[in-house]
Amino acid sequence: MEQISGLIEGIIYKNEDNGYVVAKLDNAKDSITVVGYVPYINEGQNLKLTGEWVKHPQFGTQFKIASCEEVRPTTLNGIEKYLSSGIIMGIGPVTAKKIVDKFGEDTLKVLDEDIQRLREIEGIGNKKIEIIKDSYKKQREVQNIMIFLQTYGVTPNQCMKIYKRFGSRSIEIVKQNPYILTDEISGIGFKTADKIARNLGVEPDSPFRIQSGIRYVINEFCAEGNTYMPLTKLVEESVKILNVEKVKINEGIYNTAADSKIILENINGENAAFSLPYYYCELGITKNLLSIALIKYEDININIEEEIKIFENENHVSFAPSQKEAIKGALENGVEVITGGPGTGKTTIIKCITHIFEKCGMRVVMGAPTGRAAKRMSESTGREAKTIHRLLEMGVTDEEMSVFSKDEDSPLDCDVVIIDEASMIDVVLMNNLLKAIKSGTRLVIVGDVDQLPSVGPGNVLKDIINSGCAPVVPLKEIFRQSKESLITINAHKINQGEMPILNGRERDFYFINEENPSMILKTLLELVDKRLPKFNNRWDKLKHIQVLSPMKKGNLGVVNLNLRLQELLNTYKENKPEKSYKDYVFRVGDKVMQVKNNYTLKWVRICGNGENEGVGVFNGDMGVIEYIDEDQGSVSVVFDEERRVIYDNISLDELELAYAITIHKSQGSEFPVIIIPAFMGSPFLMNRNLLYTAITRAKEFVVIVGSIKALKFMVENNRSFERFSSLEWRISSVLNSGMISRD
Repeated sequence: MEQISGLIEGIIYKNEDNGYVVAKLDNAKDSITVVGYVPYINEGQNLKLTGEWVKHPQFGTQFKIASCEEVRPTTLNGIEKYLSSGIIMGIGPVTAKKIVDKFGEDTLKVLDEDIQRLREIEGIGNKKIEIIKDSYKKQREVQNIMIFLQTYGVTPNQCMKIYKRFGSRSIEIVKQNPYILTDEISGIGFKTADKIARNLGVEPDSPFRIQSGIRYVINEFCAEGNTYMPLTKLVEESVKILNVEKVKINEGIYNTAADSKIILENINGENAAFSLPYYYCELGITKNLLSIALIKYEDININIEEEIKIFENENHVSFAPSQKEAIKGALENGVEVITGGPGTGKTTIIKCITHIFEKCGMRVVMGAPTGRAAKRMSESTGREAKTIHRLLEMGVTDEEMSVFSKDEDSPLDCDVVIIDEASMIDVVLMNNLLKAIKSGTRLVIVGDVDQLPSVGPGNVLKDIINSGCAPVVPLKEIFRQSKESLITINAHKINQGEMPILNGRERDFYFINEENPSMILKTLLELVDKRLPKFNNRWDKLKHIQVLSPMKKGNLGVVNLNLRLQELLNTYKENKPEKSYKDYVFRVGDKVMQVKNNYTLKWVRICGNGENEGVGVFNGDMGVIEYIDEDQGSVSVVFDEERRVIYDNISLDELELAYAITIHKSQGSEFPVIIIPAFMGSPFLMNRNLLYTAITRAKEFVVIVGSIKALKFMVENNRSFERFSSLEWRISSVLNSGMISRD
C-alpha cells in the first residue's frame, strides 16, 4: 500500500447511493485520478489517501483508494477554499470569506465548538445556522465513523448503515460492544466484529464476545443445511473457535438462551440449540401444514375416474395405477405428496390434476422454488407458473429486509396450490408459503425425494413424507416415451445402487474412461470446445453445455475448471471490458451464477412476461455478463435472457463464474448437455445421491469423464452428510399426541 496527499480539485463522478467516487487530486506535482468508495469526499478537501496504483484500460493510471483521512487546512487561504467548496450546506464563497475574515485561524475551532457564533456575521440568521450546523455535524460524524471503522474492513456502505442506525453515538456504541453490529447491521458478521473488538482491547472472555461467538457457531452450522445444533457439538466447536474454557461457554449458552437469542430444546432425547428463525419456521410449518392436512374437505362434484379417462384419450397417454392414485389423492385430500424420479410422469400428472380442478371451476396456482424450475413448469404444463417468491409477492423494507405481501392476513386467492421441485424448498420458504395458504385450500407437493436436499436449512420434503401427516404417492413406473432414454434408465439404476449402462450405441449417455486427473481435465476441455459441438451442431458451447463437478477445490473442482474454461471460451481481448475482483476476472460474455439469496438486488425485465421490474436474485440463478462499466466498476448481468441486474463493487462477492458449477448448485436446473468429471474424493461427498442429482439435470445428453473405480464407488456409496432437522419429529409428535383427530 502507498500513501499520497493533496487537494481534491474536482469531482468527476459520485454515486450518492454507495459512495463511489472518481476525483482529481492535486498533490503539488501532478493531477492524479483517484477512485474508490469514499462517501464524504468533496472538492476543496485536503486528503491523505492510502491505496494502490492501478491501470485502467481506457483512462490510464489511477490511484485506487483503500482508506482516507482528511487533513484539515491551517492557512487562511486554505480554510476559505475548504469552506467555499460546497462541503457544508449554507456556506458558499461569499459567506466563506465573511466567516474567515471574522474568525481567522480560529474558524474551524468555532465550527467545531461554538457554531452559534456565526450569528455575529451579517446575513447569517437562525435558519441558516441550523442548516450549516446540521450539514457540518453530519459531514464530521460520517467522516469520523469512516476513519474509525475503515481499518477493520468495514465497507463504506456498511459505515453508512451504522450511521443511519446509531447516528452520532455510532463510535461510542461500537466501542462499548462491537458485537452489536452482528445483530443490527446486515453484512457485518462475527469475524469483522471480533477484529474490531481485538483492536479495541476487548477481553477474549468478554460475555459480549462469548455470546456473539456462540450464535456465530450455530449460524455457521445451520448454513450447512441444519436447523439446529446438538448442544454437545455447540460446546465443542465454541471452545475451539473462541479459545475459551468450557465452563464459560456453558455459561454463555444459557445466558444467551435466557436473553431469548437462542432456543434450547430436547429433540427426541438430544439436547439441541436453535437459531430463532429456524425454530419458529419449524413451528410454523408444523402448525399450518397440519391445519391444511387434517380438516375435512368437501368432495368435488365430478366423476374422477371418467375425467381421467377423458384426459388420457385427449392427450394420448395411459396412466399407471400409481399415477391414477396420485391424481385421485390430490383431488380428495387437503395435502398430498407426489414423489418420483425422471420419466415417471410427474408433469403429466400435474397437467391432469390442474385440468380436472379447473373443470370444477376451482382456481389453481402453480409455483416452484427457482426461476428456472418455474419456467420449466410453465413450458411443460402450458400454464403460468411462478417462483414461490413471486407467488408470495416479495418486497423489501426501507431497512432492506425481505417481506412477503401474501401471508395469514392476505392469503393466496386460489383453491389449489401445486408446488414442483419441492426437494429444493428450505424451512424458511416453506414456512412463508404455508402462512399464505388459507384454510380450505388444497396443497399438492411434487418432487423427487432422492435428489439432494435444499441448499438452505432443513430437509423439508423428506421430513413431511416421513412424518405421516399426508398421503404420499411414490411413482416408480417409467413412462413409455422415457424408456428409450439411457439418462432416465441410468438415473433409476444408480438410485437403486446399480451400475449404469455405459456407451450404448446411438444413445444419450456416455462414459469416457480416464484415470489420470490431468487427462480428465484435458478431455473435458476438448469435449466442451470441439467434440460435443461437432457431434451435434445445435449445441452452443456456452448456452447448452454445462460442466457439473462434485466439489469446489482441486484440479477438477469448479474454481479451477472455471478458470480453464474461461480461457478457452471467453479469452482476454484488448477491446473486451473486464473487471478483476478477488479470485476472478469477470469479462463481458462470461457465464455467471448468483451464489446467495439477495432479496434487495433490483432487476429490470428486458423481455418475456411478468412485472417490468422487481427485487430479488437467488442462489443458483445463472446469467451472462452483458456490460462492464469501467468508470463505476459495476457489472451488468442478464439472467435467463430476461432480467437485467446491475452489480456494484459491494454486491460482486455474490457472483461467480459458472462455466462449471457444483452439483449442489445445479438443483432445480435443467441443461441440454451435462459433463461430469468422476474422481475419488471424500466418501461423504462422492455418493449416490450426488451422482443421481447430477444425471437428472440433463435433458438430452450426459458424458461422464473419469475413473470407472470412482464411478463405481459413487454408485455403491449411499452415505451422505446427516442433516439435523426437527421438523419430522415435531409433526409426528403432534400426530401421535392423541390431542388432534384426523377425521
